[in-house]
Amino acid sequence: MYKPAVKEFPVEYYGAVGDGTTRNTAALQQAIDAAAAAGGGRVVLSEGVYESGALFLKSGVELFVAEGATLRAAVDEEAYPAMWTRVAGIEMEWHSALINICGQSGVKVGGKGVIDGQGDYWWHKYWGADRLGGMRGDYTAKGLRWAVDYDCRRPRLLLASDSSKVEISGLTMVRSPFWNVHICYCNQVTVSDLNIGDSGGPSTDGIDIDSSSNVLVEDCHVDCNDDNFCIKSGRDADGLRVNRPSENIIIRHCSMGRGGGITIGSETSGGVRNVFIHDIAANGTENGFRLKSARTRGGVIEQIRVRNMRMVDVRNPFSFLLNWNPSYSYAQIPEDYEGPLPEHWRVMAEPVVPESRGIPVFRDIEIRDVTVHSLFESEKGVSEGRKLVSRAFEVEGYAEQPIEQVHLSNVEMTVHEAGYLTHVRDWSMENVRVHTVTPAPLRLENAVRVERPASVF
Repeated sequence: MYKPAVKEFPVEYYGAVGDGTTRNTAALQQAIDAAAAAGGGRVVLSEGVYESGALFLKSGVELFVAEGATLRAAVDEEAYPAMWTRVAGIEMEWHSALINICGQSGVKVGGKGVIDGQGDYWWHKYWGADRLGGMRGDYTAKGLRWAVDYDCRRPRLLLASDSSKVEISGLTMVRSPFWNVHICYCNQVTVSDLNIGDSGGPSTDGIDIDSSSNVLVEDCHVDCNDDNFCIKSGRDADGLRVNRPSENIIIRHCSMGRGGGITIGSETSGGVRNVFIHDIAANGTENGFRLKSARTRGGVIEQIRVRNMRMVDVRNPFSFLLNWNPSYSYAQIPEDYEGPLPEHWRVMAEPVVPESRGIPVFRDIEIRDVTVHSLFESEKGVSEGRKLVSRAFEVEGYAEQPIEQVHLSNVEMTVHEAGYLTHVRDWSMENVRVHTVTPAPLRLENAVRVERPASVF
């Protein structure tokens, strides 16, 4: 006779109804609490659509969304009570996530079911029906572009914070209001076999690893409207105060569709080290491997290893921009601003002193065994009447702190343009070939001891 390995807690026993209309928050939380009180167990969502607000998992509990089941986020701001958390590098009050793992150990979330964030309401709140209005349009007109992403509060699909021994696997995640998976201040986390898609809204990152250690991400596919995979560690003065790195991270055997690519930054204040990224396929992403930061971030980013990437129709295979998106990256309250001054605005606008403390250090980066074919031979090459251009390198460090100790080997790229390297030092290129449509060679500026790739037209 079959006996489950762990005690199961079917949610229907606690009054949950998978009819797509019943609000099941209380019933699902009751099942979670019962499993925790029993010393641990598996909370099972069977076939059906279970609408819910914020759920809080506990140590020893597994939330299992079975094939044929959907956990669907309620479209209701009050369904996600405010909590103290970190969002985009700043600690502040923000909506809780749909699934929250906070201060727990030994928690699992898995199954072959679906997590649906019903993000359209939240996307419209941010940028309006035409993607030019909403809060984003209002704030930009007032010189507050840097604040809108923090003021337009939207729930994440899954937050693991201040927790250890967490496993997330198997699920399909769609229509996230904000980031899909956020791993913050955690240790020993495994994320595997996720399929993240249909996330076309603003800031719908796939998997964000934030000031966390010993994290493995494998066998995941992400198609979204922002960074597919991202490693972060805090923003500006607040991130320097926390001073907690992201370290010992592996991202492997993953694939990317639409999105910003695999990114380190822009929040780098706590530092990032010992990262191994390998066996990655990118098709149609904006960037392949990206570094981004700002002059107020600080942090040391080092011991980064990238292996075996295959890119097709990727506009920027290597994008290293350390003065990234200034209107967002630099918080400055306008002198003529009149109105309430939220506490998180004060935190964001706090200057980094001395200014030199805000200059991040990027060094010791090794990239090898990469192929790129990005000539946009299909309609992907045309956007809003403009032909997109692929560029092998767009790299800009700082005059006072170049991006240094970068080694590329066995890299073959077919792109429109070679691009540029600015403020770099000690770059070696071994068996690096760039096939371009445009005959202009790779442009170097303030490049010290930097080798050029072999160019083929």
